[in-house]
Amino acid sequence: MKKLLLITALTSTLFAGIAHAQDFRIDTPVSLNVDVVSDYRFRGISQSDLLPAVQGGAEIALDDTGLYAGTWLSTIKWITDIGGNGNVEWDVYAGMKGQVVDGISYDVGVLTYVYPANNLPTDANTTEAYGQLGYGPAYVKYSYSLTNLFAFSDSKGSGYLDVGANIKLPQRYSINLHAGHQSVANFSAASYSDWKVGVTKDFGVVTGSVAVIGTNTSEYDNVGFFGNVQNLGQTAVVLSISKKI
Repeated sequence: MKKLLLITALTSTLFAGIAHAQDFRIDTPVSLNVDVVSDYRFRGISQSDLLPAVQGGAEIALDDTGLYAGTWLSTIKWITDIGGNGNVEWDVYAGMKGQVVDGISYDVGVLTYVYPANNLPTDANTTEAYGQLGYGPAYVKYSYSLTNLFAFSDSKGSGYLDVGANIKLPQRYSINLHAGHQSVANFSAASYSDWKVGVTKDFGVVTGSVAVIGTNTSEYDNVGFFGNVQNLGQTAVVLSISKKI
């Protein structure tokens, strides 16, 4: 409860700062985004039972320092699937980005995933520290859990390695490539690898993408319609439409 109140206060402060910046026309970049996805995949695993999800967020960045902070929400289904309460994921994050040397970028920060009143035996709320290095369109990122990981008991110290590239093409197209590995501390059966190959097109008004996403695990199953078992990490085509403001 204390963590939720603290995050609520931080998020309220963030939006108050955004409103202040807009009211007084301070030259501080503020971005808003809204997304609709055919399936909310996080690290290759469906968070929405292979069904569509609605998402949105806000971020404020201070270009002269590289500091940024933001919040993001999505509809989900996995909490209720495993006997908990709630159908929303609420993320709050802050960090700093910049250049190590010319051509090599860095991004470090902390991100908390909040599942309000999830009421699970092991709290699903998770905090990770992350660090990323980028070179041109390519990047490598590592996230380290400072708490238990997404309701896995005794899983503090889990890690996720993310390697990928977003390659720009003519006509506002880009190729999106990703490979990752989730290691769950003290629960090796839940560890797995995932991948993604996609194409994004900026139409000006909105941005659309199509991607093939998959994993090498069948440990993340759910009982779907008519009692059939669904592998939430199965290979599938995922579509999305996003709008930035």
